[in-house]
Amino acid sequence: MQVKRFFAADMRQAMKLVRDELGADAAIIGTRRVAGGVELTAALDYQAPAAPVQANPALEAELRKTQAKIASARAELAYREASEAPKDRQLFANESLLAPELPATPVKLERPAPAPAPEAPAPSIDPTALEQMRSELHGLRELLEMQLGSMAWSQLQSRRPQQAGLWRRLQRMGLPAELANGLLERVSNIHEPRQAWRMLLAHLAQSIQTPKEEPLEEGGVIALVGPAGMGKTTTLAKLAARYVLKYGAQNVALVTMDSFRIGAQEQLRTLGRILDVPVVQVDPSQSLLQALAPLARKRVVLVDTAGLPANDPALRLQLDALANRSIRAKNYLVLAATSQSQVLKAAYHGYKRCGLAGCIITKVDEAVSLGEALGLAISQHLPVAYLADGPRIPEDLQVPRGHQLVSRAVSLQTPEEPSEEAMADMLAGLYQGAVRRVG
Repeated sequence: MQVKRFFAADMRQAMKLVRDELGADAAIIGTRRVAGGVELTAALDYQAPAAPVQANPALEAELRKTQAKIASARAELAYREASEAPKDRQLFANESLLAPELPATPVKLERPAPAPAPEAPAPSIDPTALEQMRSELHGLRELLEMQLGSMAWSQLQSRRPQQAGLWRRLQRMGLPAELANGLLERVSNIHEPRQAWRMLLAHLAQSIQTPKEEPLEEGGVIALVGPAGMGKTTTLAKLAARYVLKYGAQNVALVTMDSFRIGAQEQLRTLGRILDVPVVQVDPSQSLLQALAPLARKRVVLVDTAGLPANDPALRLQLDALANRSIRAKNYLVLAATSQSQVLKAAYHGYKRCGLAGCIITKVDEAVSLGEALGLAISQHLPVAYLADGPRIPEDLQVPRGHQLVSRAVSLQTPEEPSEEAMADMLAGLYQGAVRRVG
């Protein structure tokens, strides 16, 4: 047996070192946290545990009989202990029959009260040891999840190679694991690969919600919200130009709530001069309702908001103003397709308090995949109102449909096949998510 220790910054790097040097047949026999990372002990040619022995009916029957006898003996012992004291009281009470000349006096047996046990001193908990134990448990859990993901992916490739191929294609599109798993379950009975792929894309297109009518056609107050850098102001310019070219400038107005970013208000004023539409600035001391009062006769009012950090108190005030029922604003979350999945999720959870009517996906021309943004829109039931795929105003703004978004996502999929480690990590994350939901 070859035993070797590996040191790395985290568990994933340590596992990669084990695979590269000892191969996939190596077994992990120990892990522990050390200064600067983790220490992982692995062994090659580690003897696997013997296969489980088939159940023996006769042995199981004898075991059940033994368990029944033990339970019966415990019950009989408890009954004897409970009936012992009454028998003693009956024995002393019958003394009047043995000595009739003496008056029968009942004797009450009093058992001495048990002495109170001395209170044990509360064990002192060492915070350092507790934190070390928590860290070791976390590392062990991470290791188990990685091993489960690797085992699940190996079994999937060997038993269901068609499903494994579909998993790879969905990963190239950037779709989240939970969404991909649900789509694959819906085509699990289709054995022809091309037909399964076409049906899978059809189910994906049906899962994407799009508005039945364009928001600009409906009119009203339309606010664009989202973190900084998502493209809110550029998208608002495209919406304003799109409306002016179609209906004229007399029924549209622009409102800016961004008093934090340098040049944001001047940028919107320049746009207003070009389109010949009024631009209203909301001062910090002024409410949004007051700012919108002079624009009550405008058919469409486009509101640009500030992209503030999630912990900024000004963001809460801004979202509360947009959530005011008197304004009846339709708030659209602007999501850049170039952002990572965790950034998109954080944006949704940070801005959902104002009430979201849908989302607008921007910077599609710069993105390497569209699956992350579509996955968030599907999981959170956000209709995709617009798709921005270029800098031109207003040409690079489309009202999408589900099949168009799927076609665009397929065209943007990465040409490289995902690695075996990436697929194993994906299944490990899927398993971890299922455990959290059950817990």
